Amino acid sequence: MTGFRKPRYAARFAENAADILAAQRLRYRSFRAAPGPEGETGLDADDFDRVCRHVLVEDTRDGRLVCCFRILPLRDGSEIGRSYSAQYYDLEALKSYTGPMVEMGRFCVDPAVQHPDILRVAWGAVTGFVEENGVELLFGCSSFHGTEAEEYHDAFALLAERHLAPKRWLPRVKAPRVFRFAARLGLRKPDLKLAMKRMPPLLRTYLVMGGWVSDHAVIDKDLNTLHVFTGVEVRSVPKARARLLRTRDA
Repeated sequence: MTGFRKPRYAARFAENAADILAAQRLRYRSFRAAPGPEGETGLDADDFDRVCRHVLVEDTRDGRLVCCFRILPLRDGSEIGRSYSAQYYDLEALKSYTGPMVEMGRFCVDPAVQHPDILRVAWGAVTGFVEENGVELLFGCSSFHGTEAEEYHDAFALLAERHLAPKRWLPRVKAPRVFRFAARLGLRKPDLKLAMKRMPPLLRTYLVMGGWVSDHAVIDKDLNTLHVFTGVEVRSVPKARARLLRTRDA
């Protein structure tokens, strides 16, 4: 992963406690901060930070951190109970998955920075790690901002219509508060333009790679999000998309 870059942005693994602290500050600004000075000093931290590897995307001009996420490699499905996602979803079906897996979490981009190369570099770094380590399943929680589902009904209807997980891997309900969008909206014809507008960028990227989701969203009051379990089986990623993600030059 070291050296994956575009002219303006580069990705690397966190190397020390200061790097992780910077990621926790960016996560706080992205997920938790209200306007005001606290947004510059607060931290988003949990016990998973100790067991994950942290990826930083920085501006090559000044070293500013513009994006971060963490990854948790698992030997196979027998270890999926160690994942962050397992707190919220019944992942019993995935315990039989025989290949190497990686959970990607806390993915965020600095709210004050908008540039398409940030996501390109981030996903290029993920692709490099997946290929170097023979990963067969990439998964995580994809979040919609806020906990009111109504404004996302078209997006959820599209997920129900086209992107549900294969039955053999489908996560079951575990969290106490969920929105069962497949059952509620399965017959709704989505407005495709509105659905894609409401779809989070991270989830859109998963979907164009052939990703699939749970049939329900977890209502997460702590992070003020609705999130769906999302998986991508690496062998199903379209070849053209995989080539694009591997491109390391501008």
